[in-house]
Amino acid sequence: MNQRSAERSSFVRDIPFARVDCSGRELEYVGQVLESGWLTTASKSKELEEKFAELIGCKHAIAVNSCTSALHLALDACNIGTGDKVLLPSLTFTATAEVVRYMGADPVLMDVDKTTGCISGELVAEALERHSDIKAVLAVHYGGYPIEMTNSLGSGLADICNAHGVHLVNDSAHALPAHRGGVYIGYEGDITCFSFYANKTMTTGEGGMLTTNSDDIAKRARLMRLHGIDRDAWDRYTKQSGAWEYDVTAPGFKYNLPDLNAAVGLAQFERLEDMRRKRQNCAAFYQNELADIGAIRLFESDVAPEEHAWHLFPIVVDPEGTFSRNELINFLAENGIGTSVHYKPIHRLKYYRERYSLNPRDYPVTEEIWQGCVSLPIYNLLEEKDLRYISDSIHLFFQECELPQAQHNIRERPTSMEAHAIPNTTS
Repeated sequence: MNQRSAERSSFVRDIPFARVDCSGRELEYVGQVLESGWLTTASKSKELEEKFAELIGCKHAIAVNSCTSALHLALDACNIGTGDKVLLPSLTFTATAEVVRYMGADPVLMDVDKTTGCISGELVAEALERHSDIKAVLAVHYGGYPIEMTNSLGSGLADICNAHGVHLVNDSAHALPAHRGGVYIGYEGDITCFSFYANKTMTTGEGGMLTTNSDDIAKRARLMRLHGIDRDAWDRYTKQSGAWEYDVTAPGFKYNLPDLNAAVGLAQFERLEDMRRKRQNCAAFYQNELADIGAIRLFESDVAPEEHAWHLFPIVVDPEGTFSRNELINFLAENGIGTSVHYKPIHRLKYYRERYSLNPRDYPVTEEIWQGCVSLPIYNLLEEKDLRYISDSIHLFFQECELPQAQHNIRERPTSMEAHAIPNTTS
């Protein structure tokens, strides 16, 4: 810790990168499950599925124990197999690529759009021209931005996939409840997979959801979700007659969502839009307060703020500039502010780099983003004083880097700095 950070240590706040809000009816619903005596997949999971499908407007919603499980089930339902090629962005979490390897298939990585961090119909069309043997596209709605699926020109992502006859699976771990033009992410494409991990807009602790409008895909996903058994335990229990009888029609997995988790999810679901709106308010604050810092770049969006899920708020520090992304992360940590990096790209992970002989030069936009990326705290429990402290700390970092020590004077931002009682470090 440098001297100026030490002088501020008594004023440091504690702002974690993420914090779960369980201030709704979580305890009430969990209590109902405990009192029922049936803790695994049952009525609460089914209720969450029904409400989720109603929100998205799709025919089927299938609750699972993680978004990774949903992605695995999705590729299985699309008959992805050994030697098949699946197109996906390198700027994503490892789960997006690893499920491809689960199937014995090979991930084909592509670069992303600089303004959004996402793939697009145009980029995918170019990639499909280069790789004519692609069987499926895994689209990551990075940060909660809803990728355009369809448009009148036929250049949306779903349009392009349909035109080329490839499956479209949406990795929407970040994108609940994102929508575009009134259509929720999760309605278009073959399958969409959501995450209910602890730092998402709504959580079940661990969990996820698969949505589809295909009866055949839904039937396959439900079968494979629980060992390939043709009747789930809750169904056998409630039907009573011949309750023990079941058969295994495929070698499935153990991916069901227990009712204890679904109970938390139901309580979270009731406040989903309110929690999303508060994230939007955080994003608006950052956009207003950080726009004047020339050394960082903010992502852009062509949708209305209320259509964005705002799961992440990443900033990109100029990797060619004077200031290091890691130095900013360390500075913020010294001042009690948690951050993260989304993500170390797939092409830089040892397994994929070595197996597929990947070269960072082939993904210049992804490289620029990851080399400078810092994800700031964004969640509904943040108050304006927290957001102002974060933005002021970022401004202070760049002041300390830019100015000779004798010229330091944080009174250039008197209102916000005084609001946090951060002293003038030259006094």
